[in-house]
Amino acid sequence: MKQLKLFIFALMLIGANNLQAQDANNPWVIGFGANAVHNPGTKEFKDFVKVDNWNVIPSISRLSVGKYIDDGFTFEVAASVNEISKNGSKDVPEVSFFALDGHFKYDINKIIGQTSFFDPYMFVGGGYTWVDSDGAGTFNAGLGFNLWFNENVGLNFQTAGKHVFNDFYLEGNHLQHSAGLVIKFGGKDTDGDGIYDKDDACPDVFGLAAFNGCPDTDGDGIADKDDACPNTAGLAAFNGCPDTDGDGIADKDDACPTEKGSKANKGCPDTDGDGVVDKDDACPKVAGPAANKGCPWPDTDGDGVLDKDDKCPNAAGPASNNGCPVVPTVEVLATLNNYARTILFETGKSSFKKEAFDILKAMTIIFKEYPEADFVIAGHTDSVGSDKSNQLLSESRASAVRDYLISNGINADRLTTVGFGESMPIDTNATKAGKANNRRTEITLKK
Repeated sequence: MKQLKLFIFALMLIGANNLQAQDANNPWVIGFGANAVHNPGTKEFKDFVKVDNWNVIPSISRLSVGKYIDDGFTFEVAASVNEISKNGSKDVPEVSFFALDGHFKYDINKIIGQTSFFDPYMFVGGGYTWVDSDGAGTFNAGLGFNLWFNENVGLNFQTAGKHVFNDFYLEGNHLQHSAGLVIKFGGKDTDGDGIYDKDDACPDVFGLAAFNGCPDTDGDGIADKDDACPNTAGLAAFNGCPDTDGDGIADKDDACPTEKGSKANKGCPDTDGDGVVDKDDACPKVAGPAANKGCPWPDTDGDGVLDKDDKCPNAAGPASNNGCPVVPTVEVLATLNNYARTILFETGKSSFKKEAFDILKAMTIIFKEYPEADFVIAGHTDSVGSDKSNQLLSESRASAVRDYLISNGINADRLTTVGFGESMPIDTNATKAGKANNRRTEITLKK
């Protein structure tokens, strides 16, 4: 007996930290054990603790089922059988006893505070009791307590005082004591997933037993509460988020989730390595600055000065002149025209006189000093002869000057010719001197 007491005490100590009374987490309790009926009689009530006066049978004689209601209240139904052979201290002829009772129980710990494994309660209710063939209704009230070994199993002890509404075999009122094993079970399942709230890590959301009652919406094996992407199947390495392109960057953090890229570029590729990711790079296979959308700066005129720095992007020119061609000044053009006007041709012909070659050589030197400049060579005549012949002569003489310059190293593309015949005189054709002035060649810059 001593060893049994030590065993029970040890069980209570082991479970003491987690024990509590019957509640919504363990709403059902069943009990089975023994009961003792005692009718002390009016004069013998003081002897009710004398077990020799109790009526007991050596078997399981009481069964009960209780359901937690709310706020410390439980409703219990109990059935008990017994055999009456004593009425107080008196022996009486043996008769059968059967009682069916219903009680409302209230957890006293709601008043005094939780007391670990010790769970006292009070109750009130009623029932019907049969002794032999006689029966009577009863009003019941009493006290009891449970001693819980763990969350689900404990011992129960209680005493009920029963007031009988009409006297019969037991001379009216009597006591009924009981002791037995009680088992709590069941529970509240708020989300209806088959997992009681007390064991459900997500009690308000329908879930799976594999995840302690939590859902896994995307079916990736990671519970939604731990899944950074609960609606899209992913990998545990990325807290449940996918990595579609396999670049080691979760799609939610990947600016280019379908193309492999680097962390430095937020998951986007940079094929040409110019620091501009392909999706923003107008030239993804050719390195170029971000300022030009990842494309190299163009040099449209091929003068070695990039268009962004070239003030004349369509005309070649040295960097020293900001990419613009170096053109002769007004003074230089005046010098060229002073030379051009003195070029002497054979009369009525486009061939040069001997003294014209020194002038042409001096002009060639000036043309070479301005390799980016384009020129127009215009021929003019006096009024001697027909308009048609003068027109042809002016064109021919302008071409003769051009041909000379080309033969001496000037690019043909830079030289254009035009003839005006006698239509643009600069002096009178009435004098010899005036006619000489009108027979001329002029140089202008091509626009």
